[in-house]
Amino acid sequence: MKNIVVQKFGGTSVRNLECMRQVLQNVRRPLGAGSKVIVVLSAMAGETNRLLALAKEWSSCPDAAELDSLVSTGEQISVALFAIMAKDEGINCRSVLGFQVPIVSNDSYGKARIGSIDSEKLIGMLEDHDVLVVAGFQGVDEHGRITTLGRGGSDTSAVAVAAALKAEVCEIYTDVPGVFTTDPNMCAEAKKLDRISYDEMLEMASMGAKVLQIRSVEFAKKYNVVVHVRSTFSDEPGTIVTQEDANMETVQVSGVAYDKDQAQVTLVGVLDEPGVCASVFTPIAEKKILVDMIVQNPSKEGRTDITFTVGRADLDATLRLMEALKPEIGFKALLSDKSVSKVSVIGVGMRNHSGVAAQAFRAMRDENINILMISTSEIKLSCLIEDKYTELAVRTLHQTFVGQEQVG
Repeated sequence: MKNIVVQKFGGTSVRNLECMRQVLQNVRRPLGAGSKVIVVLSAMAGETNRLLALAKEWSSCPDAAELDSLVSTGEQISVALFAIMAKDEGINCRSVLGFQVPIVSNDSYGKARIGSIDSEKLIGMLEDHDVLVVAGFQGVDEHGRITTLGRGGSDTSAVAVAAALKAEVCEIYTDVPGVFTTDPNMCAEAKKLDRISYDEMLEMASMGAKVLQIRSVEFAKKYNVVVHVRSTFSDEPGTIVTQEDANMETVQVSGVAYDKDQAQVTLVGVLDEPGVCASVFTPIAEKKILVDMIVQNPSKEGRTDITFTVGRADLDATLRLMEALKPEIGFKALLSDKSVSKVSVIGVGMRNHSGVAAQAFRAMRDENINILMISTSEIKLSCLIEDKYTELAVRTLHQTFVGQEQVG
């Protein structure tokens, strides 16, 4: 078998015929170099939202399995139209849906996780075709029901296929030229990174950076898939997401990320005794609500305050859950705040450079930005702040760290 290149194109890259013709030009490049190509496509821009809105017209609470059957048709349209066009251009190709591979997943409809991919079947199809046009976002469970992989799931489809076939590279094409040190729409000094480690990209994705879906980065790291993030509409090289190397560690901070999808919850006057935290967070975990930051204040007269953050979409459910648990937990008041956001500085070089926290705190102090909560990891420092200061905080931290360094 020749070298295999996997290319993924997002919704803005396939939104109309003109864009799909540009996709075809990108496919021709590795094809002309003698590689077999697997093209993974998303639904056309706006199509998934249209289908979800359609389902809401029919039902206030659509059945999850049927909803997956509905929204998966967006990708089916994309791959069929692209294959029709490519065949007219003389390319030996065929479209392939998720269940035809098959890409086998669990039955968590709407957010299914891939369990296996039949690589032998894919290789067999590649022996008969130069290009396979695979529907992203789609899977199939053990009962033969169509599943979907969650928002941005086509990224995961592409990386998983690349891993299964040990592809030379997985190219993720989008409408931006790569991964930037921060959001260029918020900070004009943002720079495109030539390379970024899996761990750094995981942190960026977890902070809401929409370049790659976080599960696709997890897959890439686990199976050592080299990912190249680049623009559909430009020939310039993008950003390579790969294993950490010594050069990456010389840069103290690689990027500044932010997440406005945050809400703060405080339980005031909780009994300070063993098992209380378990009583709070176990029910939250059982509802599959993700908790990020957690702070417990010092005890006073046998009681303490517990503050934590959840996604804004989960706030109402979290508050209902806490109210129901009030007799068991015994808190005095329940407070919440949606007007918060999280900013983070990220870099594998933080492992070997001291003083990042002090620099960040001084920079925020100089701009009179109050820090509400703090969390750290080996390569990340995050601060919860009032959301009205988000843009100022991002620009300030970017100038403090990335603006002083040579990115590369």
